[in-house]
Amino acid sequence: MSYLIANVIAIQNCDTLHHVTFDCEGHTLSMMGLELPKGIDIGKKVKLVIKATYVTLAKEFTGLLSYTNQLPMTIESINNGTLLSSITLKFSDNYPQTYIESIILRTASETMSLKVGDKISALIKASEIAICEVMDD
Repeated sequence: MSYLIANVIAIQNCDTLHHVTFDCEGHTLSMMGLELPKGIDIGKKVKLVIKATYVTLAKEFTGLLSYTNQLPMTIESINNGTLLSSITLKFSDNYPQTYIESIILRTASETMSLKVGDKISALIKASEIAICEVMDD
């Protein structure tokens, strides 16, 4: 699991569906969900959770995608197993404590020729981000 600290900057509701927009260290993230935790409001600081298997990677990608969360990252480390690769991604040198993990097939890692230091995009669907904690002010 990866955790990010973010601030709520917008909340939209339609029936029981909620779209929440966050600022995470200068990057905009979106979440879509059916239920919101108690105490959530614009300006609140929250802890987000993302499963590593929900983080898709794109290298040298150009074009349009339906993924609203497209984060520029740098590969910090790669741990290749027999079938899977665990890839640790860093936002930037300006935010040295912010990391996300991606778990992809090893064959995908090899096909993309991923290596430490590569600049990539982490792609996360809005339905795959969740608020795990509303933090105290």
